[in-house]
Amino acid sequence: MRKYMIGVVQMDTRENKEENLKSACAFIDEAVAKGAKLVTFPEVFNVIDNGEEAPEEIPHGRTTALMSQKAKEHGIWIHCGSIAEVSEDGDRKKNTTVLLNPQGEVVAKYSKLHMFDITLPDGRQTMESARYKPGTEMVHVETELGHFGLTICYDIRFPELYRYLALQGAEVIFTPSNFTTPTGKDHWETILKTRAIENGCYIVAAAQIGRKRGTSDSFGASLVVDPWGTIISKANERACVTMAEIDLDYVQQIRGRIPSLKNRRNDIYDTIKK
Repeated sequence: MRKYMIGVVQMDTRENKEENLKSACAFIDEAVAKGAKLVTFPEVFNVIDNGEEAPEEIPHGRTTALMSQKAKEHGIWIHCGSIAEVSEDGDRKKNTTVLLNPQGEVVAKYSKLHMFDITLPDGRQTMESARYKPGTEMVHVETELGHFGLTICYDIRFPELYRYLALQGAEVIFTPSNFTTPTGKDHWETILKTRAIENGCYIVAAAQIGRKRGTSDSFGASLVVDPWGTIISKANERACVTMAEIDLDYVQQIRGRIPSLKNRRNDIYDTIKK
């Protein structure tokens, strides 16, 4: 399928997992009614509980199992934003996304690579790595809806990851996020448009909105950027689903007009290879 509609879900996820999942299912139904062949969710879409949320097994946990049912019910693809996953070795949890096909099967799984570890000017620290174990693999997958690349939130600040995915053939790259307002208002759109332009691909960014317990406001502004860098869909300041059209032929058209992936000097710098 070279052209299709996606539903991008913006959520105000809170502490009650069942209520969050109920909302997620309603958004899926709404997106499908509007013609979506794929529905995508934000980071930690199933529950946000001040970092205390219990991790789940994938694919047998509550969230993945329910999303699998919805994928089969509607015969659609579902990109499950991200979920706190049980780590096999018991060392912290992992921030993991899964892609489900219309049969409800997991066809790709990715754990966030880059941890948001910072020291603020006043000396306070935010150490995501204290709670989450980083992933170890870059993940892309070929599907009937195109070649997908998987990333999560803070990953967007590392352009080498996106270049690698594009060199592997990724035409659509997902960036489910829970960006805070201070950085979001200045950086969110600029970074995502840049990632789309420099790699000639669609960037699909479902995001959290609303004030979470013990944190600053989540920025929202879920959007889809096309390979030219045009924002073709952007959510209002509320929990909602927005629609966008993906045109894979347009990806090839733009990459033909601006062949930066072909023109790169891998004879000079070969850090990133196909």
